[in-house]
Amino acid sequence: MTDVLPGLIAPMLATLGPAPRAPGWAYEYKWDGVRAVTYTGPAGVHVLSRNDRDVTASYPELGELTGLLGGRPAVLDGEIVALDPAGRPSFAQLQRRMHVAAPAASLVAAVPVAYHVFDVLRLDDEPLLALPYTARRARLDELALTGDVVRTPPHFTGVDPAEVLATAGRRGLEGIVAKRLASPYRPGRRSPDWVKTPFNRTQEVVIVGYKPGEGRRAGTIGSLVLAVTDPDGSLSFAGGVGTGFTGAALAALQRQLAPWARSTPTLRTIPREHARGVRWVEPVLVGEVNYRTWTPDGRLRHASWRGLRPDRTPDEARRPAGPDPAPPRATVQGGMQTPDGRWRVDIMRRGDAQWYRVRHEGNEFDWLDLADVERVLAGAGVDLSKLQPDARAEPA
Repeated sequence: MTDVLPGLIAPMLATLGPAPRAPGWAYEYKWDGVRAVTYTGPAGVHVLSRNDRDVTASYPELGELTGLLGGRPAVLDGEIVALDPAGRPSFAQLQRRMHVAAPAASLVAAVPVAYHVFDVLRLDDEPLLALPYTARRARLDELALTGDVVRTPPHFTGVDPAEVLATAGRRGLEGIVAKRLASPYRPGRRSPDWVKTPFNRTQEVVIVGYKPGEGRRAGTIGSLVLAVTDPDGSLSFAGGVGTGFTGAALAALQRQLAPWARSTPTLRTIPREHARGVRWVEPVLVGEVNYRTWTPDGRLRHASWRGLRPDRTPDEARRPAGPDPAPPRATVQGGMQTPDGRWRVDIMRRGDAQWYRVRHEGNEFDWLDLADVERVLAGAGVDLSKLQPDARAEPA
């Protein structure tokens, strides 16, 4: 790394909350991908994840930065996203690239990624961390980083954040991030100068065990047992998750968990009914779930699996320090189902955002577009055109 630029810069992190409406803030879209700090120079490009893993070989497309910068040394902060057929970020698609150290050309073509650059931390030999956001953003815009893969997403000032949030919803994005105009870049710190407002609640979790599947999941994983890291650094039980998995995801998880088997739980306490029949593993793999809320006894309610997060460490899977801010409520506007009622497609709406949700025997696949719905159903041998309308509207 030192042959490109000296010194690693840990990415600045955002706090969770409603977008500030006062003067002195800029608003950016929140991208549903993985954070990446890139170090560029005449020798090429190095790409580091949020926990300083070198993922350069995983995303060879980012080599485009060298040409766009004309070989100038720079350190950039941004997000790697995979795009669905409509050009929207898809975390599910990105999962196909996140775990591949050296993707074949066929995978790179099948799952294209983009690098959205939203900050410049060093340029030539000049450190920019102490400059306010406005100055760093001006330097970034001057670079005009627009290519086949690399993009400089917009930022908005002097606007109502509700308008930016509504636009993000219409575009199928994850939410917005507000950034204080006068703030410097604070490496490695979760700062109130950056505030993220997502549409969905997500939580990073540590896998501490799993329960074997039954019925159609016999021979694989039925559900995962989850933990989070408390303020004192210890792990505590956070519930479980048994929905949101594809067959391929379950098979991959089983392979990745097998080497980490252990005979006893790593948790100090776990309710007996949740410990029964669990196959315990070392707390090394971090994942992410969607969830509705935390229960009073500290467990995730209505959790749904999103995928593994190799760019996170167990220590980063922190229990929230305060109560969750409530997102706008989603409603079911209508739907379709198979004649036997086993498969249901819900038409979802939250504010100006509309998407689809597929439900089947306790499993739930959320935030889908119509093409995703067709793929999920087709994979199970279900013809979308044979579903029957169901116009009932209900709270989600």
